Formats: sequence, C-alpha cells, structure tokens
Amino acid sequence: PGVIFLGLLQMVVVPLIICSIITGIADSGSMEFVKKIGGRAILYFIATTCIAITIGMLITNWVQPGANVDPALIENALGNGSIDATNSVQTLEDLTIPKRIANMIPTNFTKAQFEKNMLQIVIGSILAGLAMLGLSKPSVAPVLNLCKAGQILTMRIIGWAMKIAPYAVFGLMAQIVIQLGFEAITSVGLYVACVLGGLLAMGLVYMVIVSVFGGLSPLAFLRGIREAQIIAFSTSSSAATMPISIAVAEEKLKMRPEIVRFTIPLGATINMDGTALYQAVAALFLTQVFQVDLSFNEMVLLLVTTVGASIGTPALPGVGIVVLATILLGIGVPAEGIALILGVDRLLDMCRTTINVTGDLTATAVMQKWIKK
Repeated sequence: PGVIFLGLLQMVVVPLIICSIITGIADSGSMEFVKKIGGRAILYFIATTCIAITIGMLITNWVQPGANVDPALIENALGNGSIDATNSVQTLEDLTIPKRIANMIPTNFTKAQFEKNMLQIVIGSILAGLAMLGLSKPSVAPVLNLCKAGQILTMRIIGWAMKIAPYAVFGLMAQIVIQLGFEAITSVGLYVACVLGGLLAMGLVYMVIVSVFGGLSPLAFLRGIREAQIIAFSTSSSAATMPISIAVAEEKLKMRPEIVRFTIPLGATINMDGTALYQAVAALFLTQVFQVDLSFNEMVLLLVTTVGASIGTPALPGVGIVVLATILLGIGVPAEGIALILGVDRLLDMCRTTINVTGDLTATAVMQKWIKK
C-alpha cells in the first residue's frame, strides 16, 4: 500500500504544481497581487528559517551533545563512513551560490520535470502565470482551461490515494522501524534529543504565529492539517506531501485557492525550517565531537550559510544530509563525520519534514490573513 500510495502522489505532484500556480496567478487578475504575496511570503520564509536555526544553535550550545561521545564510536564511524561521505560531498558541486542561482532558471523544462527539480518547476510555472496576466483573456483561455482541468484531475487522483492512506502509513512506518532499530538511536541519544527538542520548539513557534498573525485557533489548525503531517512523517518528502497540503488547506481550513496554490508549492521549495534547524544542530554537534571551536562571527556565518543552503534544497528524502556535507566543509569539520549521525538520519528526516510541511501551512494561514481580497 505504501508503494502504491507514494506512486500515486509522485505521479500527480508535477502537473499539480504547474496547474495550481498558473491557475492561481492567472485567476488573481493582478500583477500587484503576485508582487504582494511573493514579496511577503519570501520575507516570511527567510525570517522563520532564521528563527529555526537560532533555536537549534541555542539548544545545542546549551546541551553540548557532542562533548561526551565515546571516542571509539567516532573512530568506528570514520572508519566505516569515509567513502560514502566523500561521495556525498562530490555530488554537491552544483550547490555553490553562483551555480545555485543559475540552476533556478528552467532552461530545459522537460529535464526539470524528469529530475523532479521542484524549484525550477515552480519558477517556470510562476513565469508562465505572469506572462498570462499580460495577455488578453481570450488568447490565454485555452491554456487556463487546460490547467483548471488538470487540477481537477490531479485532485481526483489524490482523493483515491487518500482512501488507502491509513494502510500506506502503516506499511511505510513498519518498514522504517525494521530498518532503523534502536541501537543507532541510543549511541547518539543527546544529539537526537536536541534535534527533536528544537523541532518541537519550532512547532510551538508556529502555533504562536498561527494564533497571533493568522487569526486561527492552534488546536483547530492542528486538527485541520493532521493528515498532511502524518503523510509528511511517513514519506519524509515535502514534494510527495504537497498535494495533501493543498487539499487540507482548501478543504479543511477553507483557505483561498489563489493563496494556497501559490504559497504551498513555493514553500515546499524554499521554506525548509525543519531541515535548517537540523543542519544547524548537526553542524554544531560535530564541531563539539571534533573539538572545533567557533567564534561568534563564525556562528553568524553558519546561520547565513544554513539559510542559503536550505533555500532550494530538493524536497526529497535524505537530501538534508547531503547539503549538510557542504556546511561542514565550510566550518572545518571532516565530512566523514557525517557517518556518525547517518544511523538516525531517517528518523530525524521524518520529523524535520513534518515541521517543513507544518511551516508551509502556517505561512499559508498568515498570507490568508495579511493579503485581503
């Protein structure tokens, strides 16, 4: 059931993003609306990412989880993980800042779909929607009707997928528990506790934001988004959860479609608060393990680097650990040290993806309140 469920979601996620963004922008009928929601959403995403990283750094510096790690465990991790870590680092060459900026433009849209490059797909869809705003309605009507039909079809398939969701979640969770085991968790227990504590704190920050800036009851909000959270936890993929996030925002929380269909796809590509928090905790944990002292300026640089690394990170399982290798190289920690935390990465990936998805839905609630019709 889990394989079938994921297959159905992955089948519709790209057409859903394209159709939703184009329809949302074209139906808004105003370039001013797009500028308003785009500018505010990006500033909001950067602000919450900075908050998440700060929480992670404060908790890790307070608990000092890397100070008491068994030296034998470090030697074992370095001995077993050096080859894998090196290979991971080599795949990060295209994550440098100039290449990352260039990689945002979908020069080959078919290739972007094939590679599931969500950031390129989102930007291409935004450009198409903006272009349609500047054209006469009769000339764009066929494309707009096609996008609306595509959206209806994809949502119907998502409805079918949700009927097997409980069985799918059970299957996916059983597989993960079998693969993970408890030995990996106990060896770096304080590190796991720091990440989970930070993610929980960020979840509480979201509830305050929802209440103060979104005008919603936190409990009602959590009840409305629980399906998306469960799917995010079991799949570890913001991209796979995106169709469910759109469905619960529109159907359960009754949010405006033009805001939902713009904010959630954009958030799933650049709003990675859970991932950013995890990367900050992991980086500081490994600096403590390898006794690398960071000055205040280096801490600030780590924050900025993590914000930049989290933006545009592919919304796929396990990518956070790859991006982490880039951050570690910048602060003088051996990339091979990642082997020390690989054993628990799957569990933490599930938790941070849940926070990522919760953050996207929180942002949608805030934009709903801030941007009037």
